[in-house]
Amino acid sequence: MNIVERLFPRARPVTTAASPSAPGTSSTAASAEAPSAVPVDPKLRELQLRRTHLAEQLAERQWDLGGLTYEMAIRDHFRMDVLVKLSAELQEIDAELAEVERLLRLEAGGAAGECPRCRAPHSRGATYCWSCGEQLMPTQQAKAFA
Repeated sequence: MNIVERLFPRARPVTTAASPSAPGTSSTAASAEAPSAVPVDPKLRELQLRRTHLAEQLAERQWDLGGLTYEMAIRDHFRMDVLVKLSAELQEIDAELAEVERLLRLEAGGAAGECPRCRAPHSRGATYCWSCGEQLMPTQQAKAFA
């Protein structure tokens, strides 16, 4: 049960199979699950599935935030702490989705690697891991000239 359902039990409508999906998620989900004649690299497939999952999460969180804001508005009682917390979670998901989409574009050219600490994918030339902050590029101390 999500926060909207906990705070406002009737806030979320019942969805049916005929209800339209969130913008941008139907084509992504279909393209990630469509069978292809060409074998797909497992890393690429994993990134595509992660993108699909994040897009679904993003759409659901946007729905929840909008519903929660609406419920607060009709009750004339805004809880800014709750709205800010949900907005921050939404921004994190959106940032991760943008990074995964960027990695997918780079992966097509074979330009990605993994973080040694958290195993998150990163682009070629990345200095720090976007997920855990681990330094990816080795550094050397400059030698002092005498």
